Order: sequence, then structure tokens, then C-alpha cells
Amino acid sequence: MLLFGRGAQRLFAFVAVMMLVLGVILSGFYFLSPRASLRMTSGFPGTAADKFVKAFVAGAAARYRMVKVSLVPVQSYAESSKALENGKADIAIVRTDIAPPSNGATVAILRRDAVVLVVGPGSRVKSPADLIGKTIAIPQSPVQDDNSRLLDQLLAYFDIAPDKVKRVFLPVAETGAAIQRKHAAAVLAVGPIGPGEAVNVVTSIAKATRGTPKILEFDEADAIAKRFPGFESIDIPAGAFRGRPEVPDDTVTSVAVTYRIVVPQTMLDVIAGMIGKSIIDTKDKLMASLPMVSQIEAPDTDNPSPILPVHSGVANYFNSGDQSFLDSLQQYFYVIGIPLSFLGSLGAVFFGQVQGRKMANDQKQIYQLLVYADAARTADAAELDRLEAAFNAAVTDYVNRIATKGGDPGQAPISSLAIDHARRAFDRRRMDLREQKPTTPGPAVGQAGADKMRGSGPETTAQ
Repeated sequence: MLLFGRGAQRLFAFVAVMMLVLGVILSGFYFLSPRASLRMTSGFPGTAADKFVKAFVAGAAARYRMVKVSLVPVQSYAESSKALENGKADIAIVRTDIAPPSNGATVAILRRDAVVLVVGPGSRVKSPADLIGKTIAIPQSPVQDDNSRLLDQLLAYFDIAPDKVKRVFLPVAETGAAIQRKHAAAVLAVGPIGPGEAVNVVTSIAKATRGTPKILEFDEADAIAKRFPGFESIDIPAGAFRGRPEVPDDTVTSVAVTYRIVVPQTMLDVIAGMIGKSIIDTKDKLMASLPMVSQIEAPDTDNPSPILPVHSGVANYFNSGDQSFLDSLQQYFYVIGIPLSFLGSLGAVFFGQVQGRKMANDQKQIYQLLVYADAARTADAAELDRLEAAFNAAVTDYVNRIATKGGDPGQAPISSLAIDHARRAFDRRRMDLREQKPTTPGPAVGQAGADKMRGSGPETTAQ
């Protein structure tokens, strides 16, 4: 008897072919790498963010030939966030205090801007709470309206209604004159610690007033950040905005907003990690020609933002270092492969049981044919007719079952021998009856064996 039927052999062959196909696919991934088309929101024309985006797109095109990055023009940070939420962009630059996308995850921090309120020398305004009823100057810029709304949030913390504070939008160079002429009590500057808007405002006020400007301190910075997650607390070191005399003259606590490069939380880890690596590579190469990129930093995986958490793929990259493509995809093969392997095992067990039942039925049918052949040797004419009719019915049933239900083809030669043996037994017995020769009974299975067969199946194989 064959240990495995042809059905089981076909199953094993199918599994082998599938494993070969899987190996070819994985090899293709390894040697060809994935092709990706990513859409990234643009910065505002002329801004540092816009220069970085263009440099990043050019750098990505040169370094990753299989990755194409196209620009999605936007006119505001709110529009950039909405593009990511609506699936119109895969990478977006957002400012944390301006409608951050609900589905966003941080890849890198592009810039961290301190929010400072600058007053002239001798000003009676000692804290943000003293601004009620005053006028605040806001430097003109593409984000001046966003900065005005930022001011509203800060005032709300001090229970100051927005209409209780007047705003004027002025060129940076004119903010000093507005302070000197008392047209404004303070200037709101939003910029990096270093060259930028805050330094320019301090310089303008110092020049116009011939004195040393002051930076208002936000003693409540931690509480403000908890109430408005778009802000974070920041310490501004002495002399950050002017060296002689120092402005501020001591470390000052304030709040800050961050410009972040974000992707959807559902983006594959391997793609998000690749983007994070590309940004760091771009920073290293462009630092000399584009000084603002020196402010790019990796997100803090130990203290993530409550509104824009660090993407898991980026966290893995910065925690584990660079990984090959197959290493990065390994987790997906585990997630997909384990359930498929389990289902495949269940399918193999089920298929084996079905094949086992078919083989048992085939063997039972063969044994029945042998029983008919054995009984025919001693049957009289009437009994022989009855046995032959039952034999023909059994053969017909077996052939129909093979044709419609797919019995084990491996049993076909044995079945043919059994059928041929039975037919010869019938023919010999009829010849003996016609010649009226005495019969020589062989080792008969007998009617008892046939009855036993109908009840429980074969226990031994007829010889």
C-alpha cells in the first residue's frame, strides 16, 4: 500500500511551488527595492521652509531613484494640515499651534520658534497679564494672521478677551519706532533662538529707543503648554537675541511652537523611516548653503508631542539605526506569514483527513469486490446471478464516484485487478456449472465476511 496518495503528493508539490514563488518575490524586493510616489506640501514662497522643501525634494530624487516626491501647493499651514487629513498629501509641514492634522505623526522637527513679547526700556508692562487695553505690534509676514491667533490663545490663558488688545501689523524695521512713539506697548515676535524675527525686533527697538529692550517672562509656560498642546515650554538663554548688552539679561522662560514634518500614522514603518533618514541626510549636506537646516532635529521619542506623536517607523530608525529593506519588512512578513502558516496547517490536516476517508472507502470497495469473487466459487446458478448483479452495481458505483467525487487515482490499478479477478471468478463458475463439474472451494471469505464487510470495513486483506 502507498504511504501517501497522489492527492497528498499534489499538496506537497503545491506547497513547494508556493515557497519557490515566495522566494522569487522576496528576492525581487531585495534587488529592485520598492517604488514609491510621495506627495509633499510646499512651504510659502520665499520662506526658509519653502527653501528646505525644494532642497529635500531635489535631494530625495538624487539619492532614492525609486522614490518620486512631488509638491502639493498650499497657501497656509492650516491648508497643509488639511491636505494630510484628506489624503491629498503624504508628507506635510505643519505648525503645532495651527490646526494640527488628527491623523499626523511626526517624522522630524524642522524648526522650533520661541514666542516672545518684547517691550521697550522702562516699560510698565511687566507680564503678559498687563497687556489688557494695550496695543501690540505684530511684524508683517506670510504668517502674521496665524501669529495674531496665537496671541489670542495666550491672552485666553490670562482671561483677556481678544478685543481687549489692539493689534497693528508693521514691517519689522518699524516696530522699534512704534515702541519709541508709544504707538505700541509690546511687539510679538515668533522666531528661532538665533538669527530671525526675534533678533530683528530686538535690534529695531534697541536702535529706536537707544536702550535695552526687555523680554516678558511666561512663568506659567508649563501650564500654558498643558492647556494648549500646540505650545511647549522653552528656556531662552541670556544674550540669545543680543550680545551687548545682553537681551535677555538672564535666562527667561517662554513658550514655543514647532514646525514639524508629519506623515499619516498609517504609513508603513519602512517608508516613514526612509523619510526620516532622508531628512537627516539632507541636513548634513545643506547646512553650509542653507543655514536654517541646522535647526532640524530628530523628534524626542521619550517625550512625544500629545497631538503629533512620533511615527513608529521613525522611532525604530532613530533607536535602532539604519536597517536594510528586508529587515524593515520583516515585521510585516511575521504578521502575514504566521496566520497564513497556521491556516495552511489547518488546511493540510483537513485535506489529509478527507484523503484518508477517500482511501478507506476505496479500500473497502476493493475488499468487497474480492468478497464477491470468493463467494462466486461455490455459488449455485441463482446465487451466482445475484452475486453478479451486486458485483456489477458495485463496479458502476465505484466508477461513478471516481468520475464525480475524485477518488484516489493511486488506487485505480488495484481496483482494476480486483474487478478483473472477480469477473474471472464469475466466468469460471458459470463454466463449471455448465459442465456440472464439482467445485474445489478455496480459502473463502464467505458470506460471513461479506456481512462483516458491510458492517464495519476490512480488517485483513484477501489474498
